Amino acid sequence: MSEVQLREIELLGKSVEYEIRRSAEASEPRIDVDIHGVTVVVPHSIDTLPTELLKENASWVLEKQRMYQAYRDEAPKRTFEAGEEFPYLGETHELVIESRQSHTVSATDQYQTIRLRQSAVKQSSVKRALENFYRNQARQHFADRAEQYASQMGVEYTQIEIRNQRTRWGSCSPSGTLGLNWRLMMASPDVIDYIVVHELAHLREPNHTQAFWDLVSEYHPEYVEHAEWLKENSARLIFSKADL
Repeated sequence: MSEVQLREIELLGKSVEYEIRRSAEASEPRIDVDIHGVTVVVPHSIDTLPTELLKENASWVLEKQRMYQAYRDEAPKRTFEAGEEFPYLGETHELVIESRQSHTVSATDQYQTIRLRQSAVKQSSVKRALENFYRNQARQHFADRAEQYASQMGVEYTQIEIRNQRTRWGSCSPSGTLGLNWRLMMASPDVIDYIVVHELAHLREPNHTQAFWDLVSEYHPEYVEHAEWLKENSARLIFSKADL
């Protein structure tokens, strides 16, 4: 269990709102900055002053805030209507809603489309049907890529969970569960492969040591390029304003 307290502090001349979350699960104090704000997580067992931690890391906190503000500013304006364009595996696809048996992707010489089942849209919404399409595609695509790379890397994972994090692309638990964000289906296959290799590498090297990055580089030599793409272009993978 954790308890949350709201505070405000001045960092390098700028007023910053933050939460204090005292947690029995945390082993050491840390600062989390995401698109929703700043949180200082403090273990119950450690007497730490959140203000000191924030001041010591003021530049980092402000830079993270600036990054997430830019992320919000660059977010695509989605209307979720037929004819709108959405990325799928790094390529632009026009959204089509029609009477059909299932959602699918199709391509011609002129353009590529995501075709949604009309009855599913009527039962829920375009947004929900499209998200379900991405999730279903992610489940198969991630499984295929993880199986291939796990075999090459000589590691075993237990399962893949399709996650819905707003700012995290992947995770790997000590038990071998890979958590992969379905929004990655809007990125290119190479970027997806980088995240899959990154998380599988944690099964051999838990921390981001040089040995870890050497392992990632062995199986995905272009990892720096694709990690940088995610850093600079993650706003392109925002699905809706609910992500903000």
